[in-house]
Amino acid sequence: MTPNLIAMSMFGAMLVLLFSGQRMFGMIGFVAVVAALWLWGDRGGYDIAFAQSIKLMSWFPLMTLPMFIFMGYVLSESRLADDLYRMFHVWFGPVPGGLAIGTIFLMVLISAMNGLSVAGMAIGATIALPELLRRNYDKLMVTGVIQAGSSLGILIPPSVVLVLYAMIARQPVGKLWLAGVLPGLMMAAMFIIYIWIRCKITPSLGPVLSAEERAQVSRAEKIRLLRAGLLPFGIFLAMMVPFVTGYVRLVESSVIGALAAVLAAVVKGRMTWTVFETSARHTLAISCMFLWIILAALAFGAIFDGLRAVDALKGLFLEDLHLNRWTVLIIMQLTFLLMGTFLDDTAMLVIVAPLYVPLVDALGFDLIWYGVLYTITTQVAYMTPPFGYNLFLMRAMAPPEISLADIYRSIIPFVAVMILALALVIMFPEIALWLPETLYKQ
Repeated sequence: MTPNLIAMSMFGAMLVLLFSGQRMFGMIGFVAVVAALWLWGDRGGYDIAFAQSIKLMSWFPLMTLPMFIFMGYVLSESRLADDLYRMFHVWFGPVPGGLAIGTIFLMVLISAMNGLSVAGMAIGATIALPELLRRNYDKLMVTGVIQAGSSLGILIPPSVVLVLYAMIARQPVGKLWLAGVLPGLMMAAMFIIYIWIRCKITPSLGPVLSAEERAQVSRAEKIRLLRAGLLPFGIFLAMMVPFVTGYVRLVESSVIGALAAVLAAVVKGRMTWTVFETSARHTLAISCMFLWIILAALAFGAIFDGLRAVDALKGLFLEDLHLNRWTVLIIMQLTFLLMGTFLDDTAMLVIVAPLYVPLVDALGFDLIWYGVLYTITTQVAYMTPPFGYNLFLMRAMAPPEISLADIYRSIIPFVAVMILALALVIMFPEIALWLPETLYKQ
């Protein structure tokens, strides 16, 4: 068998095994180890798998993963996000669509505290959705808002997905996080502008708070809510400012974030043993899952490197099919959209990273920039019918009056906004690259 045929057989076997319903890391790692043993015998096969585990264990920035996950769960389980939403409720109530706009702000800060879209979805569905429906907001509008806002968790730092991409693509996590800041904030701003314009044109979609309700909240109460609601924002600043200014490294920054979250919960009187135990258990489970996934992806990628499959793929696209590099890039993004209808972001990254990341590098594109493109495309795929990941999460958490058809319809305008944001980042790479290039030159 030729190396290209072996690589295609590995890829096909991996896809078939993934549909068996078994653990993703087990199936990918199984294909990698079997292929290594077949190609290089006992010694070579064992060495490849063992070398990837040593590489994984010696990657110091990976220690940020459990720190940020723990920080997010502490803030979520201690219900500090409730104060944040109450603040947005009071301060943005007089604006057309103000509570929906406040929900986007809530999602941005939750993203900055957790780095996982599931956390934003859970908080939005349990805190914001019932309140928005009670205030007679249009159910399609609020359902789309929560899904779109929760997707920001995998782009705005500290994004766990970008940590995984950094490991597989061998790129600095700090640069990737900085690269995600402006595109993430740009996308949030585009969501807010869309909500405000729609609700300004059609006030029934997002009615403002009545004068009676606004009069019930005194100025002193507004100030108190502002202080309480800004506590999570202060945690984010305490974590990121020393890192961005160069006083601490990435791992130390993650420790500061975790300690600040615990301290905030203690000060608010909400750090119970149940909160701590639940946060620790979830952190351990998710961290172990990610470690196994990365190990399987590294082993699989090492086999592909040995077979020079990337060179064959590059030759197919550029020489045999005579495609230019931008066409190849667009084809790769379209495959992400297709896979995103039935896979989550981690699965997509692990499956195609061994091929796509080296190919992107060989085509002359910046891997930091491409990490942002991958993440935005994943966000779009999350919300694309018929099997978008976020669609079914939303259905599981939404009240009975919101049907699956409503959820499908609700995301159409927000997907359009996200595709526009993706196009802007493709046309103007500086949106993603300006901040890391500027700060890393200092």
